[in-house]
Amino acid sequence: MIVDPAVAGSREIANLLLSVILPRPIAFVSTLSAEGILNLAPFSYFTVASSTPPVVCFTPIVRRDGTRKDTLLNIEATREFVVNVVSEEIAANMNLCSGEYPPEVDEFAVSGLTAVASDLVKPPRVRESHVNMECRLFKIVEISSKPGGGSLVLGEVVRFHVDDAVLNQGAVDPAKLRAIGRMGGPTYVRTTDRFDLDRPQ
Repeated sequence: MIVDPAVAGSREIANLLLSVILPRPIAFVSTLSAEGILNLAPFSYFTVASSTPPVVCFTPIVRRDGTRKDTLLNIEATREFVVNVVSEEIAANMNLCSGEYPPEVDEFAVSGLTAVASDLVKPPRVRESHVNMECRLFKIVEISSKPGGGSLVLGEVVRFHVDDAVLNQGAVDPAKLRAIGRMGGPTYVRTTDRFDLDRPQ
């Protein structure tokens, strides 16, 4: 099969990308609007961009009707956010936050998760998450304003919170963290089936 993005429809391209870039880690992002309304939303276009300085990035996608996500609007207004890691035990709560809610809806309340104060930024952390990364906006790169387009949000991590319960000799133990990843549609993946490969010398 050969797919030409210049000819294929945007939905076909999106489905192709989401079915081959697997699994995708989940950025569970908490923000605060300029009016002080809490927002909590998951994003599976997410990765680390740099370790010096520590920078993570995620991409809110433009909705089909052309509107932008509350998360992006909040970050533009306040320049702060928190990335919370999603473990298996809060997967259902995270999923509740993936709905399209009006801006005045607090997804912490919808999901039953607990907002706790961050140290250096105004948006709260998710207490039930084992790892929280407090971030200040580094840069936003707008890729496209069309439906299905996105804005790459890069945030510098200014404070890490790591639950001692997921540590093993000072490092995060994946078996204890039990992070989940996104596949396509309603399907997620666990990180329990792993294998090792030694890098060439």
